[in-house]
Amino acid sequence: MLVIDPASPVPPFEQLRAQLAGQIQDRTLAVGTRLPTIRRLAADLGLAINTVGRAYRELEEAGLIETRGAAGSFVSAAGEQGRERAGRAAAEYAAVIASIGLDTDEAIRIVRAALTKGA
Repeated sequence: MLVIDPASPVPPFEQLRAQLAGQIQDRTLAVGTRLPTIRRLAADLGLAINTVGRAYRELEEAGLIETRGAAGSFVSAAGEQGRERAGRAAAEYAAVIASIGLDTDEAIRIVRAALTKGA
C-alpha cells in the first residue's frame, strides 16, 4: 500500500520512490512483479502523471525496476543482484577486519563513516 502525505515537506515523487524502493528491498514486491502503469498509479494516488513518471525513472536508474515497453514496468532482478553483491562485499570486509584484528564496534564505525561520506 502506498500513501502520499500532501502535508509532508518531502516531494510526492520522493515519497513514492522511497516507498516503492523500500518494498522492493524488503521483498514485499518480489522480482518480476508488474507495477501499475504510470497513469493508473497517478490516478489511484491523486498525483500528476509526471510525478509518478519521475519516481519510476529514478527507480529504473537505480536498477530496482525495468520498463519493457508496452508490457509495463517490473521489479528488476538487478535489485536482487545488487543485494547479493553487497553481501559478498560485506563478507570480504568481515574477512579483512578479522585478519587485522579490529573489533566489531570499530568495524561498524568505519562502515557508518563510509556510508555517511558517500551519501
